[in-house]
Amino acid sequence: MERNIHIGLIGFGMSGQVFHAPFITNVPGLHLAKIRETRPENIALAQERYPQAEIVQDVKAIFEDAAIDLVVLATPNVSHLPLAREALNAGKHVVVEKPFTVTSAEADELTALAKSKGKLLTVYQNRRWDSDFKTIRKILDGNLLGHVVEYEAHFDRFRNFLKPNTWKEESAPGSGILYDLGSHLIDQALCLFGLPEEVSAELRTQRPNSQIVDNFQLMLHYPTLRVILKAGMLVREPGPRYTLHGDRGSFLKYGLDVQEAALKEGKAPKGTADWGIEPEALWGTLNTTLHGLHFAGKLESETGDYTGFYENVYQAVTGTAELAVKPEEARNTIRVIELAMQSHTEKKVLRFHKSS
Repeated sequence: MERNIHIGLIGFGMSGQVFHAPFITNVPGLHLAKIRETRPENIALAQERYPQAEIVQDVKAIFEDAAIDLVVLATPNVSHLPLAREALNAGKHVVVEKPFTVTSAEADELTALAKSKGKLLTVYQNRRWDSDFKTIRKILDGNLLGHVVEYEAHFDRFRNFLKPNTWKEESAPGSGILYDLGSHLIDQALCLFGLPEEVSAELRTQRPNSQIVDNFQLMLHYPTLRVILKAGMLVREPGPRYTLHGDRGSFLKYGLDVQEAALKEGKAPKGTADWGIEPEALWGTLNTTLHGLHFAGKLESETGDYTGFYENVYQAVTGTAELAVKPEEARNTIRVIELAMQSHTEKKVLRFHKSS
């Protein structure tokens, strides 16, 4: 008999609306039972889309509910530590929106607490389920490029103004594009290549009157591999999203996984037959030599689906699969961010040490 996992979602802003609720409700066995939200317009939308969920205005209504098995935090970055701590102490499993925490020491604290409580703790690194990233994993697993010597990934936007009334534009611990988009780029790189030997970075604030870092270039240094990660808010004409070079060939990929745009249009994975399927115009270009034969042309993208994250959470809670996004991995992403900020300040390349 299928076991139901009852979920309390804290936060129904953009993250809760777009990236969490549609995928929670797309997994059999996951039941969205409560949503904590205070803004009237978001409450109305939650009631319309998820009438089965009770809307509450106090997090204690979720933490103190014995029927809630799992808490999902879709809240501002600085709140992740106190809310996750409270949820774990209440005996709940916890999913934290990325970035995990503001500091690696905070991540260590939560990881140790989850272990002591015997509860699942994971971080919503959903971009592991992007179509392009899944395609790159397939290319590397198949050794289609030979020994990879350079990997470059971009996550660029064009917003030449400051978005009003959002904590993401405020100068606060954990704010800025390095935490926001950088946490995706770093997580993907660490998944593919493991921990680097060294880290270096340059951070910039490019938009007038901006209070946050809105552009960065970060390098992860490996013995025979260079990883370049870049993101900016003033990129109107983006270049390749991914560029990989190896001793047998190269792979170039333009365009962003189609899920985010579909979600923001109000579409949902449930009932959408072509969910996460990229059009041929977005397929990457592979140019390589395999088994003595040269291939140069478009490579069909794998299908992306963030449902995979929550399917894994269900399986991990019920003991049928290993957790895909381990808190220790998400912690290492935060450690890279810390070293990137230190590298920028000190203008030097830093050894990667796990300690804070």
